[in-house]
Amino acid sequence: MARPISKVAPGWWDYTTLDEELLADAAKLTPEDLLQLSRPGFEVRIFDTLEELYCAEALEYINAWQQSTPDNPCGICGPIGPTEQLPLVARMVNALGIDLKKHDAHFWGMDEWVDADDKPVPVEFPLSFAKADKDLCFDRIDPKLAMTPTNLHFPTGDLAAFSQSFSDIRCVVMQGGQGEVKHWAFNDPPKREGDYVDAPPPPEVYRELATRVTDLHPMTVIQNARTSGGGYVPQVPVRACTVGPKETWKAERVSIWHPGHHDNPFGMRLSALMISKGIADTSVPMSLLADHPSVTFSYYRGGIGTVETEMH
Repeated sequence: MARPISKVAPGWWDYTTLDEELLADAAKLTPEDLLQLSRPGFEVRIFDTLEELYCAEALEYINAWQQSTPDNPCGICGPIGPTEQLPLVARMVNALGIDLKKHDAHFWGMDEWVDADDKPVPVEFPLSFAKADKDLCFDRIDPKLAMTPTNLHFPTGDLAAFSQSFSDIRCVVMQGGQGEVKHWAFNDPPKREGDYVDAPPPPEVYRELATRVTDLHPMTVIQNARTSGGGYVPQVPVRACTVGPKETWKAERVSIWHPGHHDNPFGMRLSALMISKGIADTSVPMSLLADHPSVTFSYYRGGIGTVETEMH
């Protein structure tokens, strides 16, 4: 039986092309059901306050950097959604006096916008992710404790070298949020074209994707306009550079954070159900994490919401 056409972008694959029974099962999940989805290799956690959630997220940076030594350097790959943890990271580094240079600690940015010529946007660009990382975190760290500049890795220059750095340096954890199209970083669902008109690419094909410049699903463009630009779609690029599954599988652990305002209640349930049940489908890129050996989903209880019909 042919897969449905997407309800939101007919030229693309996305979660609206999945089997209706799977979608209905996801919609029924309660917060307690989400906790029951934990299995070996996949842990679901729920935090009762936003303060706990973002402190726990910030502590993953501290834990990764404290493990690093010049003989065995390591670090964390971090997102721009969420960003609320970033000022907390700087405050913790300063309060604890963690000398990031001495530790030879590393950080990878997950993604960056590109311009019409596929060149990374400059750090002065208002929506630049590197700018956000520096403004919210790294420029707030005491200069005496600051990370060696060359240990800050952004996908803005030699992409092969950026990818290789995940082999040269231990990535303790790759953090991420979940977009409305169910991506981490900008690993969006693929277009419905070429060999993949009737079915999306198999997971093993998608898993081979490395850091690259990629087209963004229309849902992603709309979401970024909403969350970062007051809905001003014309200023949002339609292509970006992103860390790929290839680098993600080099990270020892993948840690996804759900405060409740990046994806909706249904989406936060769907990806967890698919990962728990081992249902990997590239129309839902996040579901490919079903095959990663160590994945954690962290939810804010107040952001889980319900999947119910409401008319206001």
